[in-house]
Amino acid sequence: MKKRVVKMIKTDILIIGAGPTGLFTVFEAGLLKLKCHLIDALPQPGGQCSEIYPKKPIYDIPGFPEVLAGDLTKNLLEQGKQFEPGFTLGERAETIEKQEDGSFIVTTNKGTQHQAPVVAIAGGLGSFEPRKPAIEGIADYEDKGVEYFIKDPEVYRNKKVVISGGGDSALDWSIFLADVASEVTLIHRRNEFRGALDSVEKVSELKLLGKINLITPAEVIGLHGDGKIESVTVNKDGEEFRVETDHFIPLFGLSPKLGPIGDWGLEIEKNAIKVDNSRNYQTNIDGIFAIGDVNTYPEKLKLILCGFHEATLMCQAAYRIINPGKKYVLKYTTVSGIDGFDGTRKEAPKAVVQSIQ
Repeated sequence: MKKRVVKMIKTDILIIGAGPTGLFTVFEAGLLKLKCHLIDALPQPGGQCSEIYPKKPIYDIPGFPEVLAGDLTKNLLEQGKQFEPGFTLGERAETIEKQEDGSFIVTTNKGTQHQAPVVAIAGGLGSFEPRKPAIEGIADYEDKGVEYFIKDPEVYRNKKVVISGGGDSALDWSIFLADVASEVTLIHRRNEFRGALDSVEKVSELKLLGKINLITPAEVIGLHGDGKIESVTVNKDGEEFRVETDHFIPLFGLSPKLGPIGDWGLEIEKNAIKVDNSRNYQTNIDGIFAIGDVNTYPEKLKLILCGFHEATLMCQAAYRIINPGKKYVLKYTTVSGIDGFDGTRKEAPKAVVQSIQ
């Protein structure tokens, strides 16, 4: 019987999670001449930005007043491709073993093995399921007008839409669909919202303009329709009434699960990996880092731009682990240019020095 050959992929930094934080790590590591390989259970890079929210506008990426999540993924892939990252997609990181030389071997659920001296967990919220409201019969309308994610806003073109929720997703999609749907109704069980103040103010403006129907404090308690959703029952201050709709979208967030990573001996707090931000987001296991939404530390903010910052500092620590005793002098890309692994070089423009008399 022929023995099965197990493929071993070797790299400098093994990144678990190919969302925005993981993809940006490729670029920052590349500046340090470090090679990256990424593992992701999804069949394509981008994490939630590709799988769940590809058409969702993001407003807090520096330099982009607004960028769609899918476009952000494309830009990050373009930025990092010069450093030739490797990908293992459609496979879940299952086990990790520390070797005598200090490196790690990570094996996926399909048996693919990866070896690296540094592991960076950038798994976002981990595996996730939408939090579904406890409405009788809601499962009967799933994919028949009830959706928990918005992948393509054009589905709602000239349709009546009811959105339920009080966080950023509910606010952002209500704002976006106000110019797409024929009617947008936003329902929240409180008068106060948990989202960004700017988004709350925008929703209030759109309400005054008649572009969003805002119903608070209230909640959807019933669904109706013959074969597909046609209306919802709303309870506001004890009074019940119906709102006609073609789509009901409850956006109550995700239930995150770390999955097998939770069994790797890492210190876990509230389903997130504890890291030491004074040690560039290293976990309780030397050589294993956690960056982005998957980690937690005092004053942690779950923002993409914070993940980018954490990735940058993590790469500096990874360089020291991989190159002990070798000093790296930080140079701005505007001065040093960018050297790709393929030998190409993007030169920085020559600085112009003007003397002051």
